Amino acid sequence: MLYCCITSHVVISSHSSVNNLIKEGQGKLFVFFMAGRFIKINRWGCMKVAVVGASGYVGAELISLLCRHDKISLEYLLISENSSSTDMTFSQLHPRYLGVCDLPLICFSKSWFEQSVSELDAVFFATPHEFSADWAQAFVEKGVKVFDLSGGFRLKNSADYPTFYGFEHKHLTALSQAKYGLAEWEHESIAATDLVAVPGCYPTASLLSLKPITANNYHLENSLIVINGISGVSGAGRKASLATSYFEVSLTPYNILQHRHQPEISQEANAEVIFNPHLAPFKRGLMATVTLQIKVGVTAEQINTAFVEAYQDQPLVRLVGARPKIDNVANTPFADLHWQVDEEKQVVVISCAIDNLLKGAASQAVQCANISLGLPSEYSLLNSSVLGSI
Repeated sequence: MLYCCITSHVVISSHSSVNNLIKEGQGKLFVFFMAGRFIKINRWGCMKVAVVGASGYVGAELISLLCRHDKISLEYLLISENSSSTDMTFSQLHPRYLGVCDLPLICFSKSWFEQSVSELDAVFFATPHEFSADWAQAFVEKGVKVFDLSGGFRLKNSADYPTFYGFEHKHLTALSQAKYGLAEWEHESIAATDLVAVPGCYPTASLLSLKPITANNYHLENSLIVINGISGVSGAGRKASLATSYFEVSLTPYNILQHRHQPEISQEANAEVIFNPHLAPFKRGLMATVTLQIKVGVTAEQINTAFVEAYQDQPLVRLVGARPKIDNVANTPFADLHWQVDEEKQVVVISCAIDNLLKGAASQAVQCANISLGLPSEYSLLNSSVLGSI
């Protein structure tokens, strides 16, 4: 149930009537109470947000999506204090967005935070992991909802951060409150929390593949679950590096048995996995292929039913009739899934293709914001202007 406060009057409303309430209340402030927290919406029906980390690939994709969202108002674009993009506008840094978003890029600082945080309803972090881990709690304490696209809050065990992220997590209260933002599976948690840990790109594809099986306990416990992932070079970020230069990259595995996404996948699948990531010489897109054993007696029909029931009402997950292709999901918010069952060997192989910058990051963050606003998670992500331009 959604409660809408218009000045001193309180109206109990369904999600579907939000737009009508906004139209009727032009010039007034709306405060929506949902799942134990208040979301402010101004007279134009927009949640006011900032993006911290606006200069990177993920930040740019996120800003593009937010600019096209009619329930979100993009107020500030923040970059690091030492950024080479200081004194530029967003469209100067990313010319393809000229006329779409010409906001200035502002250096993040404590003084900016103190002066501007009261203007915001939510903040998106597309930053290094340790930065969001240090600052998220400060926003939450000011009543600002946090959507963290970094890995600062994905792992629940603080002891894992020095091993997999290279820093000690100092904000254990925030870590304990953070909820994992796999949009198709964690709707209620995302709506209720003030701090959403948006999943990594590889975990998104891997967990969309695994969870219909593990959630039904169809997998053979303590058996080997192997995930082979392949990502384009944009997954390494925008900073120049010879190791990720397009003309230097050849298909190669990396960080075998020590990649930071391995404990994330195991944690959320509630099953131990082996994750083998690979870097490939293409710009964007990601494929995860999962191989696992199922219990004796589990049939192909049961596996088919598990996937259909999990995703039949999830328009951004497409169950396709052939092995997915990265070209079919690049520049879109979709995840394409296909699976095959060998009943004799009791083995299932699932492949999932996504765009690493969108479904693996920016568009999933927008899904989480939509859920927080009481909107369908796919809201604004399926219209032709978005699909035709990102």
